[in-house]
Amino acid sequence: MTWFTQPMGYEFFRHGLIVAMLVGGVCGLMGTIVVLRRMSYIGHGLSHSVFGGAVVAYLIGINFYIGAGLWGFLSALLINATARRRNIGADAAIGIVTTASFALGVALISRYRTFTRNFEAALFGNILGVTTQDIVVISTVTTAVVIAAAVFYRQLLFTSFDPELASIFGVPSGWVQTGFALAMAAVIVASMNIVGVTLIAAAIVIPPSTARLLTDAFGRMMIISTLIGTFCGAIGMFVSFHEDISSGAAIVLLNAVIFGLTYGGTALNRTLSNRPNPMATAQISERTEVTVVPHD
Repeated sequence: MTWFTQPMGYEFFRHGLIVAMLVGGVCGLMGTIVVLRRMSYIGHGLSHSVFGGAVVAYLIGINFYIGAGLWGFLSALLINATARRRNIGADAAIGIVTTASFALGVALISRYRTFTRNFEAALFGNILGVTTQDIVVISTVTTAVVIAAAVFYRQLLFTSFDPELASIFGVPSGWVQTGFALAMAAVIVASMNIVGVTLIAAAIVIPPSTARLLTDAFGRMMIISTLIGTFCGAIGMFVSFHEDISSGAAIVLLNAVIFGLTYGGTALNRTLSNRPNPMATAQISERTEVTVVPHD
């Protein structure tokens, strides 16, 4: 029990644990829609895009969350608008907008070398250095996303599987997709300092991918993915503390281990289910046996 109780004696760990569970849960929830829409690249892309916005926010002297948030929203809208062009796919739109934004951030850092803000935390995460402001921001974003997912559940279900059919049934697919892109940007901005730009895509993609192996139902997939993300966020923090490794890396690696075990388990179960049962085969043979009577 000391493995769990010892870290809880430190305030910074308790703060990090709360934030890790919130980030893991909300990333798992949003990731369900990302995976079903086959837009896994959007988490990776938007996180890089927001990094550029964070650098710009520092240069013009505005709050990190406000500047990065506005930049993320603008990037999400540009991606959504570009992806609507029939001759430009969603993956290409994400690549164009986000890589250009990230390159802008790198260019500004190389041009102005007087940054006092620790952008290493934005790249690799610094979950043990979270502040009260970070807790308030991620709590607010998580609450808003959960409420929105509950209220617009049917719209998300329709647009995730068949946006064109959803429009026929009166679902405003364009507005739903825009709202989803903005919510995705908000989650990434709130999570960037926690998990880091380089790892946030994994936190979004792996839990729903694991849940997808366990169920085909949209609602259950959202719940399982959220629980996996929350669990990995919590246990990953304890692993990080005791093994002295990056918290973001510990959380992602734990997610990967659970995915690997689930993949292996479901594959083995499928193999055993498809294997013919010798007893059942013998019984079928007995029932279908035909006696042939020779004719004169």
